[in-house]
Amino acid sequence: MNTDETRVHRPEATPGPEEPLTRPPRAAVHAASGHRLGAAHPRQEGPADLRLVPPALAAWATAALVPGVPTGWAVGVVTGALLLAGALLLGPARRRPHAPPAAALLLCVAASATSAALHGADLRRGPVPELARRYATVTAEVEVTADPRLTRARVRGNRAMPPTVLIEADVRRVSEAGGTATTTRAPVLVLVDVGEDESEGEGESEGEGEGESEDDRARAQAAPSRWLNLLPTTRLRVTARLSPPRRDGDRIAAVLRVRAGRQPPEPSAEPSTAQRLAGRLRAGLREATEDLPADARALLPGLVVGDTSRVTPELEEAFKETDLTHTLAVSGANFTIVLALLLGPPGLAQRSERRGLAPRLGLRLRTTALLGGLLALAFVVVCRPDPSVLRAAACGSVALLALATGRRRSLLPALATAVLLLVLYDPWLARSYGFLLSVLATGALLALAPRWSTALRRRRVPPRLAEALAAAGAAQALCAPVVVVLSQRVSLVGVPCNLLVEFAVAPATVLGFAALATAPVAMPLARSLAWCGGWPAEWTASIARTGAALPGAGLDWPGSWTGAALLALATVGVLLAGRRLLRHPWWCGVCALLLVLVVVQPPPLARVIKGWPPPGWRMVMCDVGQGDALVLAAGEGTAVVVDAGPDPALIDHCLRSLGISRVPLVLLTHFHADHVAGLPGVLRGRSVGAIETTALEEPEDQAEFVRRQAAAGQIPLRHAAAGEQRRSGPLSWQVVWPPPSPPTVTAPGTEGGPNDASVTLLVRTADLRLLLLGDLEPPAQRELARSPAAAELTGVDVLKVAHHGSAHQDFALLRRIAPRLALISCGEDNTYGHPAPATVAALRAQGATVLRTDRDGAVAVAGTGRELRVAEG
Repeated sequence: MNTDETRVHRPEATPGPEEPLTRPPRAAVHAASGHRLGAAHPRQEGPADLRLVPPALAAWATAALVPGVPTGWAVGVVTGALLLAGALLLGPARRRPHAPPAAALLLCVAASATSAALHGADLRRGPVPELARRYATVTAEVEVTADPRLTRARVRGNRAMPPTVLIEADVRRVSEAGGTATTTRAPVLVLVDVGEDESEGEGESEGEGEGESEDDRARAQAAPSRWLNLLPTTRLRVTARLSPPRRDGDRIAAVLRVRAGRQPPEPSAEPSTAQRLAGRLRAGLREATEDLPADARALLPGLVVGDTSRVTPELEEAFKETDLTHTLAVSGANFTIVLALLLGPPGLAQRSERRGLAPRLGLRLRTTALLGGLLALAFVVVCRPDPSVLRAAACGSVALLALATGRRRSLLPALATAVLLLVLYDPWLARSYGFLLSVLATGALLALAPRWSTALRRRRVPPRLAEALAAAGAAQALCAPVVVVLSQRVSLVGVPCNLLVEFAVAPATVLGFAALATAPVAMPLARSLAWCGGWPAEWTASIARTGAALPGAGLDWPGSWTGAALLALATVGVLLAGRRLLRHPWWCGVCALLLVLVVVQPPPLARVIKGWPPPGWRMVMCDVGQGDALVLAAGEGTAVVVDAGPDPALIDHCLRSLGISRVPLVLLTHFHADHVAGLPGVLRGRSVGAIETTALEEPEDQAEFVRRQAAAGQIPLRHAAAGEQRRSGPLSWQVVWPPPSPPTVTAPGTEGGPNDASVTLLVRTADLRLLLLGDLEPPAQRELARSPAAAELTGVDVLKVAHHGSAHQDFALLRRIAPRLALISCGEDNTYGHPAPATVAALRAQGATVLRTDRDGAVAVAGTGRELRVAEG
C-alpha cells in the first residue's frame, strides 16, 4: 500500500563552500524579516498587549489636571508618586507580579506632573503676567509660533464686528511706555483688529470716509493679508494692550490686542530658512490652485497642508454638519496617505505582502524606515510644527507601523507610547479636544475596525466595502460623544459621507502633494496636477454640501458631558441591536429604509410626522435668535423673504424646513447686521429674483456687504419706495414707509437713523392683513400714523412688532393697529431686555395674542381672515 509522506527539510544556515552567494531579486528584499511575497495573511498573533495603556492614560489625566493646581500640590503629586514607586520596586512587595507595572504607572504620573508643572510655571514667570493684570500698554517683540488665522465676522446686537487676526506667539522682549525692555519668554495670543482703528485719539479726521481715496481703500483691504502672510519664527515689534487670558488653564500667559488699523506689521527678524522654504511651497500650492473652481481652490490646500484660508464659512459649516471636518485639518490620515506610496496601500495593512515603491525599488527595511522618517520631518515642516501637526505625525507613525508590519498586536502599545511621549513633550495636548479625537479615531481603527471588518466579511460583505464600513463606523462610534460636546449635534449622515469621500481624499492628497513639490520648479506641471486633484476635491465638497442640505442630516443633542454619556449609551444600544439585526437581512433593509426616510424627510411625510410646516401656511417668523427673518408664502416652494437674521445657517435651516427653493424677492428692511448678515443663507442653493432695500445705506459696511452678495449672485438690487405695490402669486404687498426723505429726529436713547428708515410693508394674503414694522422707532411710528397710508393700518390681523418688542414704541399707534396676533422676534436671554414687559402688556391690553421666538420658537400663521390659525415650530 502506498502512503503519502510529508518530509520536512531543515534549511541550510549558510551556503556551502561549493554554492555561490547570489543577490536576491529586488522584490524579495521586503520578504525578509517576515515580509513574505504572496502570503495572503500575517501569522496569527495572541491578544493585544495592553500593558502600556494604563501608564499612558495616567500620564494623560495627570497632564490635564496639574496645570490648574497650585505648585505645592504638583510637588506633592510628584513626591508621592516617586515614593510609592520606590516602595514598590525596592520594598517587600517587589517580587509580586503587580509591582513593576504599578511602579511604571507611578513613574509616568511623576514625569507627567513634573512636565505639566514646569509648563504651567512658564505662564506665571516673568513680567508679562503682572503687566496683563494691570492691562498695561506695552511695546513688545514677539516671535510667531503658528500660522495666523482670521476669525469670522460676527454679529453683536445690530452691528457686525469685523474679523480679527489671531496669532500665537512668544513674547521675547517687553517694556512699558518709557520703561526699560526686559528679556523674557512667555506664550501669548495676539489679536489684531484689522478693521478701522477705533482706539481713542486715533479716530478718523473730519471728512474722512466719504472722501476716502481708492488707494486708502486698497490699503485697508490689504491690511489683513499682510498679517495673515506672516510665517512662523518671524519676529515682530508691536504696540499692544495686555490683558489676562479669558479662562484659567489656557496655555497662554496673556492676550495682546493690537489696534492695527491700516498699518502693516513691522518685522524685526526674518523667519528661519526652513519656514521660508515651507512658505514658498505653500504659496506655490495656492498659486497652482488659483484657476480651479471655487470649491476645489478652497479645499485642495486644506486637504494637503491644512491651509483653510479660502474655505468659506458656508462650506466649513457643511463639513461640520457631515462630520467631514477632519479632512480639512492636518491629520494622521494625510501622513498615512503619503507613506502608503512608499509602503503600499492601506488596504494591505492586515497583510504581509507590500506593493509600495520601496519593495519595487529594492530598498531594505532600514532604508525604508529612514525615508519614512524624512517624509515625516518634511511633513512637519511644511504643515507647521505646532502641536496639532506633531500629533498628526505621531498618530500617522502608528498607521505607518500598521502598514509596515501587518501586526495588530503591536499597534495599541505603539499608540500608547505615542500618547505618553506627546503629553510629556506638550502637556497642554492633554486638554485638547483635537488630540482626544485623534487618539480615539486611531484607537478605533486599530482595535475595533479589524474585528468589525471580519464580522462583515463573514456575512458576505465584499472585503473592501467591509473595511471601509468598519473604519468609518468605528471612528464615528468612539468620536461622536466628544463631537457632540463641541457641536451639540449628532450627524446622521457622517458615516455615509465619510464612505463616499474616502475614495476621493487619497487621490486629492497625493496629487496635491505632487503639485506642492513641483510648483517651485515647474508651475505649468503643478497647475496640471492641481487640476487633476481638483476633481476629487470638488467631489468631496459636493458630498459635504449635499449631506448638509438634507433635512434630517443631524439631530440636536445636549452639548454636555452628561449628553456625551447618554450618546455613548445610545451608541452601545444601537451596536448591540445592530449585531442581532445582521442575522436578519430583511430587518436590516427595513431599518436602512427608515433611516433614509428620517434623513431625507420627504415633505409630505415630514408634514404628517412633525406637523411642520402646517398646511396652508401664509407667513412664518423664523427663529433666528436676536434678529428678524420672515417668510411669506407665494406658491408651492416659493416665498418672499423679509430680512435674513444675523446667521446664514439659521435662516437657511428655516427655509429648508419650509421647502423653499425659489425666492422672487428678498426685502431687507434696513442694513443693521441682525437683519442682513444672514443673507448668504437665503441665497444658498436658491433661485433669487431680486433684492430690495431701504434707500438709507447705513451702516456703510453692511450696505457694502449686501452689494457684494448681490453682485456675486448676479441679482438685481433696488430700493423700495413708499407707495410701491407688488404681487407674487397669491401674495400682494404695499410699501407704506419710508417716504423719500425719512425723518432724522430721534427719541432720546433710540437708534434712530437706519431704524427709522426701515421698509414697512402692509401684506395681504388669503384675506389676511399683515403689518411688518421693521425696527421703526417712535418718531417714525408717529410719522407713519400721519402718512397717507395710515387709514389702511387700522385693525390688521397680524403685526410684526417693531424692534424686537423694545420699550421704544408709540403706544397710540399700537392702539390704532389693534392686531389680533402680535409676533416678536428676539433671542433667548438677550442682553437688551427684549421684549419689554410694557410693550407686551400694551399689546395684550388691546386683545392681541403675543408670541415670541425666544420662547415659542418659529411661528407659522395659517388660515384666513375669519379663521386665523397659529402653529409653533
